[in-house]
Amino acid sequence: MARHLITSALPYINGIKHLGNMVGSMLPADVYSRYLRQRGHDVLYICATDEHGTPAELAANEAGLSVAEFCAQAHDAQKAVYDGFALAFDYFGRSSSAENRDITQHFARKLNENGFIEERAIRQVYSPADGRFLPDRYVEGTCPHCGYDKARGDQCENCTRVLDPTDLINPRSAISGSTDLEVRETKHLFLLQSKLQHEVMEWVARHDNDWPQLASSIAHKWLTEGLHDRAITRDLDWGVPVPADTWPELAAEGKVFYVWFDAPIEYLGATKEWSDQDPENRDWKSWWYDVDTDVRYTQFMAKDNVPFHTVMFPATELGVREPWKKVDFVKAFNWLTYYGGKFSTSQKRGVFTDQALEILPADYWRYFLIANAPESDDSSFTWEHFTATVNKDLADTLGNFVNRVLSFSRKRFGDDVPAGGEPGEAEAKLGEEIARLLAEYEEHMEALQFRKAAAALRALWSAGNSYLEEKAPWLEIKTDKDGAALTLRTAMNLIHLYAVVSEPLIPSSAATMRAAFDLKDDSAVWVSADEAKSLSSVPAGTPFTVPPVLFAKLTDEDLETYKERFGGE
Repeated sequence: MARHLITSALPYINGIKHLGNMVGSMLPADVYSRYLRQRGHDVLYICATDEHGTPAELAANEAGLSVAEFCAQAHDAQKAVYDGFALAFDYFGRSSSAENRDITQHFARKLNENGFIEERAIRQVYSPADGRFLPDRYVEGTCPHCGYDKARGDQCENCTRVLDPTDLINPRSAISGSTDLEVRETKHLFLLQSKLQHEVMEWVARHDNDWPQLASSIAHKWLTEGLHDRAITRDLDWGVPVPADTWPELAAEGKVFYVWFDAPIEYLGATKEWSDQDPENRDWKSWWYDVDTDVRYTQFMAKDNVPFHTVMFPATELGVREPWKKVDFVKAFNWLTYYGGKFSTSQKRGVFTDQALEILPADYWRYFLIANAPESDDSSFTWEHFTATVNKDLADTLGNFVNRVLSFSRKRFGDDVPAGGEPGEAEAKLGEEIARLLAEYEEHMEALQFRKAAAALRALWSAGNSYLEEKAPWLEIKTDKDGAALTLRTAMNLIHLYAVVSEPLIPSSAATMRAAFDLKDDSAVWVSADEAKSLSSVPAGTPFTVPPVLFAKLTDEDLETYKERFGGE
């Protein structure tokens, strides 16, 4: 049985992420990791904050902190939110770690030895007032296309035009505000991706039948347009330093590797961080080095990250000429929009993950996002859709089933699971249906089809309600007490089954359902087809309690409150 290595695209350090970021990488990776663990697989789920690059320095400067202090605080703030969402990372690291520094420098040295790095002179904006060269984002000015006066040297956020710093009208330093800028010559390292084009094309082609269409089409589009040599260093104070033993002149000038080069290497770096915490029992290379057939590697990301993970980082891995593990399956997502428009971290448009947890528990969000994951196309978040989904699927279909079964049984039969008669035709029919739906749920989870998996899980919940309506124990008890007891015992076994198989999507609620039954040895990690058919894991006589309401229904007043706070049509 292959081991499963899972990574999700690294969230950038400058601010709390929105719901689109959550559903585009980290949440589905968590759901899949949880599912695989329950099915008995050896899983390692790795993620980290992406802490280098110009935006981190600018955000730190705005906050009045050193970059190191800012990144440390921001990492902890993000980790707290992900803990709130119950993301079960095996390790959540930092790209500023010593481990990532060492591995990034190792990769650079190997690429250089193999002829894939070249030192080139380029012309770049220099600020005498700041005493430094300015990366593109450190230059601000007026956009020549739309007149926006806070356009950056790489792109105008207002009209989205791609820019060069020299395109800006009245350019100024984003650090000091100085307009005394010059264009000077400086040297940088370039990764010669053009020399690796054919190797990357052959590698991508081997995955044409494996990867989803979204990931494969984006990779081929980039390769068709041709891989260009790209600068992998910048003039920044914060980043992985260029090693002095290989490039002494550039190291003396304070050059650091650019974020797009070192960030993917942090997958390895974070694994080494995890390993270094317990080196006697953990070996990071056993997951990454010379393990092509022993480890299945799955990456999760939104579509804007696909080129980096399917073309650029594989080029780096191929170029080092060492047997580092390359991705087997790329699960790419389209955009989750907010009423048809983009979520925006910089413009504070949409619901951010910390705000979401202030409003409702994580399971509400986890279920909605997975049930509406933007897989085949973009999907839109609206408060109307969110409210309807919570009320119909969570409150009515699952929550109400759990509450009325346990409350009615306690009222009529006491605090133990009632015995009743032997299962009959209705129970046999139900068992077959549950086994069929469970197999469907498993099939979709194995295929990483999350919307379909959520629909199959919802169908499992609905089957219990159909059975309850058919048997109607509130009427049955008037003429057949043993029959009503059997119905309730069967329904309680369904609740336990729901607790086990719903855990990947709604872990907190699943734990609450499971804890309702005082089973002395509840070691179930999954439910087999035979167990689904028999529905006998919770025997008669088992003590139980009625848990608090699992999911509160959202009201029209709630809906209006959310729309007023966050906007909505």
